[in-house]
Amino acid sequence: MKKEEITIRNVWEARKRIASIVNKTPLIQSFVLSERIGRPVYLKLENVHDIGAFKVRGAANKILSLSEEEKKRGVATFSTGNHGMAVAYVAKMLGMEAVVCISSRVPKAKVDSLKRLNAKIEIYGDSQDDAEERCYELAKEKGLTIIQPFDDPYVIAGQGTIGLEILEEIPNLTDVIVPLSGGGLLSGIGLALKSNDPNIRVTGVSIEHSAVMYESLKAGKPVRLEEKDTLADSLLGGIGLDNQYTFRMVRKYTDDIVLISEEEIAYGMAFMMDKHRMIIEGAAATGVAAILGNKIVHQEGAVAVIISGHNVDLSVLLPLIQNYYGANTCL
Repeated sequence: MKKEEITIRNVWEARKRIASIVNKTPLIQSFVLSERIGRPVYLKLENVHDIGAFKVRGAANKILSLSEEEKKRGVATFSTGNHGMAVAYVAKMLGMEAVVCISSRVPKAKVDSLKRLNAKIEIYGDSQDDAEERCYELAKEKGLTIIQPFDDPYVIAGQGTIGLEILEEIPNLTDVIVPLSGGGLLSGIGLALKSNDPNIRVTGVSIEHSAVMYESLKAGKPVRLEEKDTLADSLLGGIGLDNQYTFRMVRKYTDDIVLISEEEIAYGMAFMMDKHRMIIEGAAATGVAAILGNKIVHQEGAVAVIISGHNVDLSVLLPLIQNYYGANTCL
């Protein structure tokens, strides 16, 4: 595909291509959130994939589109964790070699998952940008095909299949809330939803610190930011100064971007454990936090929140729960 050729047809093609690997995920109504804001709130549970994150959709679509020769040579990627797991998972299912380059910031839970998936792991530098540089070096040395984490038409189309599933179950959808980092998820979902109904509002949610896409849009071009520690580690990483797809697609399909604080992320994670008995990672809690913080401007109709993954170190959760109950907040 060329830059101008990512269309709704590509999303439908992705849906067919990945059907043997990716199952449709549940969509449930959160009655407690619905009561909180006085409108139907639905949770799209991408955390139930085998790897615990939505990234398997895009990775499967890209890898399955490769030639047989490319599959024989193997693949490489760079990741904050979830995309690396997705690539390793798909590669393992297809009997392929996968090299995953990560930075020293990737949490132990995700490193352990990569090891279980038999990925060859390269830990390099302190940011995803550092890991990306190492990935390109290895790919050149070994003839591996790089599977981009977000800025790739097949990856974007794969993530867009989430939008198709939501539309099938919520015909009266007015808003969707999508975690935003490199923009592959929002680009794909935005394309799928607005191709069917341009009036559906798409809100991106990101972290207050190191929100690279948000700052890039403000600057009118891709920028680099220093990565900072955050509960939403999946939202770290640059968008690439030579970004080809997601920068312009996020700009096209996004109606609003909301920044979420670390305290709000922690509360959202604890809230989901308390009210839904569900462990989710920080990035997945940003949409819930936006609802809880009354940060969604539009006030009518059904809203879908993307619960993007559950890959979080268990050691992180205990203090969150203790603080949550210690606050004695009545919900």
